Amino acid sequence: MTMTMTTITHLQPHLQQARALASLVQQALLDEVTLTPKPGLVDLRSRGAHRDLNWALMCHSAVALRPTFEAMAEAGLAGLPQDLLRQRIGRLGRVGEAVMLTVTGGVNTHRGAIWALGLLITAAGQQLAAGQPLTPAALAARAGALARIKDAGAPARTGNKGEAARLRYHVGGASGQAQADFPHVTQVSLPALQEARRQGATETAARLQSLLAIVAELDDTCVLARGGPGALAQVQAGASAVLAAGGLTTRAGSAALVQLEHTMLALNVSPGGAADLLAATLLLDRLQRLQHLQHHQPDTDTEDSHGTT
Repeated sequence: MTMTMTTITHLQPHLQQARALASLVQQALLDEVTLTPKPGLVDLRSRGAHRDLNWALMCHSAVALRPTFEAMAEAGLAGLPQDLLRQRIGRLGRVGEAVMLTVTGGVNTHRGAIWALGLLITAAGQQLAAGQPLTPAALAARAGALARIKDAGAPARTGNKGEAARLRYHVGGASGQAQADFPHVTQVSLPALQEARRQGATETAARLQSLLAIVAELDDTCVLARGGPGALAQVQAGASAVLAAGGLTTRAGSAALVQLEHTMLALNVSPGGAADLLAATLLLDRLQRLQHLQHHQPDTDTEDSHGTT
């Protein structure tokens, strides 16, 4: 479902605005899983390094989570005080995680995405309610401010593998990314995506360039949980090699990507944290470009120029 910012800002009441925002989150999740080829990750070709995941299951999960993101967006639009809003979206996130585990038979498909994209779409609701622009920096800052507020209902320890890796290896993980205003999204992946487009890359190549830019720099707790620091170093070096060789725009880059996938499969690791941040990147990118359309074509319902891969 493609919507312009004109659609989002003129739909009333807030429930309809929330539905429009939730549609954009769902599309970002579908775009991420459909992007092919992604080393170590689920895509249209394979399960990557996962035995319990596949493309259809990831899509099913994304669709099932849409009401969760709609409720979060609506909470952002409601103009609640920050602490009250933080507690509400914390509860909604836990409900969403339970829904996810129910529809997937207990498989974690989008736990990190519920956190990251939930914060960002709540922030988008806040920005719309305040009549403020949906720029990546503004949304990341609002989301970060929410992430830094303690969630009173959250358990002290979840027992999740990502949390265990974060504590064991002293890295920020998903919570650190959000609390720091998503630096790997606004300062790494989004610029990489936009620069690749400017250089004439296809949308698939640009999105892969964006993903690899994250993988090359992120202390990905999904990789750390499975393979430890040694595996993370190999994965980061492999992603850097692909970028240095020109990514999918060159034969050397394509060969380096194949080698990176072989490395990940041999190590049995998957950059799931990077995948979540790619989905966040695609969401912020679409919001930014739809806002651009609003400013330049305020009375039209122009199609989004970069659709699903």
